[in-house]
Amino acid sequence: MKLFYKAGACSFASHIVLQESGLPFQIEAVDLKTKLTASGADFTAINAKGYMPALQLDNGEVLTEGPAIMAYIADQAPAKHLAPLNDGMARYRLQAWLTFIGTELHKNFSPFFNPAATSDWKAAAMANLERRLAYVAKEVDGKQFLLGNEFSIGDAYLFTVLGWAKHIDLDLNKWPALVAYQARVGARAGVQAALKAEGLI
Repeated sequence: MKLFYKAGACSFASHIVLQESGLPFQIEAVDLKTKLTASGADFTAINAKGYMPALQLDNGEVLTEGPAIMAYIADQAPAKHLAPLNDGMARYRLQAWLTFIGTELHKNFSPFFNPAATSDWKAAAMANLERRLAYVAKEVDGKQFLLGNEFSIGDAYLFTVLGWAKHIDLDLNKWPALVAYQARVGARAGVQAALKAEGLI
């Protein structure tokens, strides 16, 4: 498998899951301005959507969208317990978290990385983020991870999104439970390996 990524972007969550899975994989950076991969390939020919992430499978197929990619990887390494089995309520709770992180957190960070975003748009997004993060802080307080005691693909996604706070002057210290959670996830060997591979530490 090969993951096409941009350092620190949402593709980082998929990179963490690959590291945690123990499966063999490669990574290749993409310049989103030129749409060229590090090897000079046209990224839009690989992923017509033109954005991160994209996972090229060994048979040549390409899978896009982070939650789908992470679920696929988790299902290739069931012994790692990166996602609950498909036949139980825990899997639906994971799906709920992935949807919440994608629509309520990830998308509210987007205006801060969009040069066309107005100050009003950013202010509304910040207010949304603060409300949503307060909710997440309550949910993780007293728990190791989103689903309890086992790290999951939801944690890889949440950790990635929380990492963007420092780029938009959003101080997570007002939610000590989030700071503690971020430290727990960040200390994992798979997360550390992904950070080093992308030049983030």
